[in-house]
Amino acid sequence: MTPISAPRGTRDVYPPESAQWNRLEADCREVAQRFGYGEIRTPMFEATELFARGVGETTDIVEKEMYTFLDKGGRSMTLRPELTAGVVRALLEHKLLAQGSQRLFYIGPFFRYERPQAGRYRQANQFGVECFGAAGAEADLEVIQIAALLLARYGITDAVLNINSVGDKVCRPRYREALLAHFRPHAAALSGDSQRRLERNPLRILDSKDPLDRPFVESAPTMLDHLCPECRAHFAALRAYLDALNVAYVLNPRIVRGLDYYTRTVFEFVSSVIGSQSTVCGGGRYDGLVEELGGPPTPGVGFGLGIERFLMVVEKLAGDGAPPRRGFQAIALGEAARERLVAVAGALREASAAPTFADWESRKLTAHFKTADRNGARWAVILGDDELAKGEIVLRDLIAREDRRLPLGATAAEVAQTLVEATA
Repeated sequence: MTPISAPRGTRDVYPPESAQWNRLEADCREVAQRFGYGEIRTPMFEATELFARGVGETTDIVEKEMYTFLDKGGRSMTLRPELTAGVVRALLEHKLLAQGSQRLFYIGPFFRYERPQAGRYRQANQFGVECFGAAGAEADLEVIQIAALLLARYGITDAVLNINSVGDKVCRPRYREALLAHFRPHAAALSGDSQRRLERNPLRILDSKDPLDRPFVESAPTMLDHLCPECRAHFAALRAYLDALNVAYVLNPRIVRGLDYYTRTVFEFVSSVIGSQSTVCGGGRYDGLVEELGGPPTPGVGFGLGIERFLMVVEKLAGDGAPPRRGFQAIALGEAARERLVAVAGALREASAAPTFADWESRKLTAHFKTADRNGARWAVILGDDELAKGEIVLRDLIAREDRRLPLGATAAEVAQTLVEATA
């Protein structure tokens, strides 16, 4: 029988890699909570209309990449291709905005049908933050600083913050006309997607990665030259705040992000660690999204950070170095030793936050050491018939390859305490 494989564009995460995921997710939660953000969890599928209205009908996501299906009731449902629209839906459904501004974060999967490539999967995972109800540039600074602190914690020092403003409903129509005047004379030379979007949403052309569009995108007018006074003042305030916190940034007038709901601030953190310049985190402001989905006018700002892409950068920075060893490997040599060591291992798991690994199969000592190496254990705790007879237990330093003989206490808790103190 042919084995069943994971669907193309998906992957399994298992030890020891899953430990890296756990650490990153814990760090994401800790940093977000430091800024007063609470976790929100929304369904993995929603009504298709939510994304068509919220994300934008002319985006690649809605036009090409959504996993959409009819449920048994004939309703059109879509696996979420991003998480912000679902968060807004939850805010409105549960009337959370009536309580005041909301600061939320999430960690979870999203789904897009696109060509799988390094760091990009059809089921990918994202950490993101959303701040609703704060119109000032202080909120923009806040979410940028969350991302910056997380990047700094993992030593991603080459990441460059790129910022831009895409205006709002006041000044964007003027910019749209300027783009039309620029692109229309070159319509025949544009890619097929850009020709189709030209009249519907010319701003989308600026996000095109097609080589046919590149020369026309590079010579296009910028939004920064068309900002209204209010948007210009908001962007100037953000830049002043970034300067005050010594957060380095680059003005990049070509950033538009890939979703229609963005207004005013857009930003990306770009790193070259995994080859060509790669966005490891991106976001911005979306002041009209809540209203677009049927709610009251509510400003919002946030970002999304791809877990897979981020961990690729971390792994590349770490090089070939093995992760630090931690914890104990319990090794029993013989039936009597196994019966005694099972209780000691249980007591160790209560006494120490470090892991205690155990393989209770009858194996040679060298085989147990190989298991300890695979588990990344720092210490081996060895008990056999000779040790039982002498009232001792062996603690082996798996880095120095040196043994120490410690007294085998009367109870498992006493032995565990002795081992913890000896390895402190």
